[in-house]
Amino acid sequence: MFAVVCTVLALALLYCWTKASCNNRRLPPGPSGLPVIGSMHHLVLKRPIFRWIHRLLKEMNTDILCLRFGAVHVIVVASPEAAIDVLRKNDAVFASRPITFAAGSFSFGYKCSSLSPYGDQWKKMRRVLTSEILSTSMERMLQCRRAEEADHLVRFHIINLRHVSRHFCGNMIRRLVFGKRHFEDPLLPSSSPPPDAAAGPEEVAHVCALFTLLSHLHSFSISDYIPAWIGLDLDGHRKVAKAVMETLNRLHDPIIEERIHEWSSLRRRGEKREARDFLDVLVSLQDSEGKPILSLDEIRAQSAEIMFATVDNPSNAVEWAFAEMMNKPEMMQHAIDELDTVVGKERLVQEHDIPRLNYLKACIREAFRLHPYHPFNPPHVAMEDTMVSGYYVPKGSHVLVSRVALGRNSDTWDAPLEFRPERHMTSNTTHVLLTEPDLRFITFSTGRRGCPGVSLGTSVTMMLFARLLQGFTWSKPPNVQTIDLKESTTNLALAEPLCFQVQPRLPVHLYGSI
Repeated sequence: MFAVVCTVLALALLYCWTKASCNNRRLPPGPSGLPVIGSMHHLVLKRPIFRWIHRLLKEMNTDILCLRFGAVHVIVVASPEAAIDVLRKNDAVFASRPITFAAGSFSFGYKCSSLSPYGDQWKKMRRVLTSEILSTSMERMLQCRRAEEADHLVRFHIINLRHVSRHFCGNMIRRLVFGKRHFEDPLLPSSSPPPDAAAGPEEVAHVCALFTLLSHLHSFSISDYIPAWIGLDLDGHRKVAKAVMETLNRLHDPIIEERIHEWSSLRRRGEKREARDFLDVLVSLQDSEGKPILSLDEIRAQSAEIMFATVDNPSNAVEWAFAEMMNKPEMMQHAIDELDTVVGKERLVQEHDIPRLNYLKACIREAFRLHPYHPFNPPHVAMEDTMVSGYYVPKGSHVLVSRVALGRNSDTWDAPLEFRPERHMTSNTTHVLLTEPDLRFITFSTGRRGCPGVSLGTSVTMMLFARLLQGFTWSKPPNVQTIDLKESTTNLALAEPLCFQVQPRLPVHLYGSI
């Protein structure tokens, strides 16, 4: 109780000071809020918060919104022009990230790239990620593993598409980071699952933990704005974060520690070997004196970050694209025809085919536009007072770019709520890309905090989509005339996972030889 009282008094003083400093400066429009706490009470009353925020944008007829949670201003931008102000013109000002309990927990104390505030640690890990992990040579070396994982997609006959898509992404990123699809069974320590085995309990727990992490990472927790109240765990996020990290540490740590021991032994013997996966790269990095560059926690944090950054957008985009296309058979047929023309039916589609699959890429672009997995980009923090779209943004503000509002903006898009892949293909289009340079919607973002894994993300998404389309003839379940496109009440995923009946459509040897 003492902590609560002290916090309220501190907030009251800060509120008075902030109000005085902002009196002569025009903040973006927003609800007036209550004295001291602002709109903090809505964090409890209006869940899911992202839907309440988008209702406010609509009701107030604005493309930029200001909310005050305690002493923190949260600025939401919802137009390409405002997004360009944040992510391009003022990129250096908004290059930091907020300090939150979830981000700190999931990053082992801000040891990875995407969640770290601006500073030396972020620069170090960003350099490791861009120059080592996501280098062109590493991408080429691991291409065969991505292809092998895609081969497993032609094994199914009845498909729960959400399960298949999420576990494809989970298997893929485990192969790239750890060099294997499966974790060892703790009950059978001397045995390993066959390489083509389906997801077992540990793999299911792993993917579930990654998606739970993502759902709580930037979720408007009360303690994000009043850190002194973390211990109260008023919204239960601390308990969830603890459970997630227990699962990830239990599964990741034995592999990481074994690999560190292996590379330490190699160093002592003066021996070297080629890095075979992302973990090898992280563990093997050394300075001019031959000492490891990264600590154990930095390796743990960066390994986890690569995983949770890879599983969500590809699986969600593919599920939504299939849902939309199953209701429009002409679109499905157009995509199949393109695959048959570019690739044929005598071999499986490969990564080198992707540049010529423009209609398939247009379908995924449209899924990214209309059905983002996350309602907002990860929050940016203003490192100094600045202006966005003519409005004052105080230092320390959290700035959110709305993926939903950008992609469904009627000023930018004709019939924005309709799924129309052809809108991304014009007579001048030679190559369709998944990136969006004009920020009319968000895929991989841009600027200092943009996703450095554009190439990897494109490959994972397109191979998942193309292999499923090429490998099977799809049909709706019995007694289902139309796929229900309703969103979940708590997030932007489909309310119900898609289940389809499928039949192989390629020569049998392409399935039997895998």
